[in-house]
Amino acid sequence: QVQLVEFGGGSVQAGGSLRLDCAVFGDLDSRNYMGWFRQAPGKEREGVATIDGDGIKNYAESVKGRFTVSKDNTKHTLVLQMNILKPEDTAMYYCAANTGRRWGLGLQESEYYYWGQGTLVNVSS
Repeated sequence: QVQLVEFGGGSVQAGGSLRLDCAVFGDLDSRNYMGWFRQAPGKEREGVATIDGDGIKNYAESVKGRFTVSKDNTKHTLVLQMNILKPEDTAMYYCAANTGRRWGLGLQESEYYYWGQGTLVNVSS
């Protein structure tokens, strides 16, 4: 059984920074890829950033240059560093994972099997 638990959400003013961590519990295969998604009120969940087993990263256009995704394999943690935050970044942020090789960009919900419960990020203007 694999569990993903997100940490680090909160409230920040526009222009500020937040770091999200996703801890992996259980036996996730060493060959995996992981990503961050977000869902704003009244909107569909969208892919934000992803990293695969080779360290290849993809980002949504809206966060490129501001967000950075990384993995700490020794701590089994996925990290999302968010800088220059904007009010439109306000959303529930979810961590996701799947085993095997990532064949697509990794920004679609259908590419993932395991999901966290989410952590709320609120950016005020």
